[in-house]
Amino acid sequence: MNNMLNLIGRTDRLFTEDLQSHQEELSQIVGSSRFLVLGAAGSIGQAVTKEIFKRHPKKLHVVDLSENNLVELVRDIRSSFGYINGDFQTFALDIGSEEYDAFFEADGGYDYILNLSALKHVRSEKDPYTLMRMINTNIFNTDKTMAQAIEKGVKKYFCVSTDKAANPANMMGASKRIMEMFINKRSNDIQVSMARFANVAFSDGSLLHGFNKRIEKKQPIVAPNDIKRYFVIPEESGELCLMSCVFGENRDIFFPKLSENLHLIKFSDIATRYLEDRDMKPHLCKTEEEAREFAKSLPHGNTWPCLFTPSNTTGEKDFEEFFTEKETIDNESFVNLGVIKQDLNFDEAKLETFQKTIDQIKTVSPWNRAEFVKLFHYMIPGFGHKETGKFLDSKM
Repeated sequence: MNNMLNLIGRTDRLFTEDLQSHQEELSQIVGSSRFLVLGAAGSIGQAVTKEIFKRHPKKLHVVDLSENNLVELVRDIRSSFGYINGDFQTFALDIGSEEYDAFFEADGGYDYILNLSALKHVRSEKDPYTLMRMINTNIFNTDKTMAQAIEKGVKKYFCVSTDKAANPANMMGASKRIMEMFINKRSNDIQVSMARFANVAFSDGSLLHGFNKRIEKKQPIVAPNDIKRYFVIPEESGELCLMSCVFGENRDIFFPKLSENLHLIKFSDIATRYLEDRDMKPHLCKTEEEAREFAKSLPHGNTWPCLFTPSNTTGEKDFEEFFTEKETIDNESFVNLGVIKQDLNFDEAKLETFQKTIDQIKTVSPWNRAEFVKLFHYMIPGFGHKETGKFLDSKM
């Protein structure tokens, strides 16, 4: 853990003070409550599940599409925390499926539902088919599971959003912003809260996670040298989500306050730190071809081929932010956590138009990506989408 903090340029955890001051109350609430975690086997889902498990809930059911990742989650929990007296079970289900609907109808006895399922990659907007799956996962599955929670009398529904939902510049962030609109609509019938936070360091599929794969496979490390991002470690993502779920008031969105412990850092700088941690230094290459050729004859003493270049792909945001200037912020309730306070405020006509337009697109073949982009611009005036014609799949 400390090693991971060092790699992202930090020495201290973000939420220590808030956790310590609320630990007794948090443990009491978790220990007397029933939880359902959706998307539990992803990086954030696993972190949230472990934060709940170690506080001995009465009931903890976890659902994820990935059977293999669920198996690893159970092995991880058993190896780290052992067992609890409460009801702990895993279910390998797609929450958009009829199997999940049957499962929830048969049980549904939960106090808290936490939805961590998401298509989170900017690269997923490159084609209309993956983009449609992103919309179904990030928006419509969320709305469906909220409706089911309302019907069963669930006390609280939490859903993870993203910092990219604040003034979004890509379709992924915009899908989460639209998700927030649908959640706001449902908040009249169930208590809801959310969280926006930064990149989770070394989460599955992330660029930093890819560093491990490149070393393992003796391949070059590639990173942009002009993009700065905020990073949290997996444990912090779990802490933030659980704090928002348990302590957030209706429609609250929690986010980490900026401080000396949370600052922007370049991907290329993390790559250099990563290699230094392994007693290596980058061998800077000018082209992909040069990097691949250098990698073919590894090892090269203490150097590793690296390609650090400016970003030129669609959807990259120049800077990151957790809230907009139009949102009301509470910086007093917690030491290291900020809270966006929202009123019940949604445009019913827009949400209906969004649903109807997506349904209409599904009836036409082939699907047209431009129709999605046009619809997102309608939903989010001022949507700062940058179309460069290049996507991450076209790069090493």
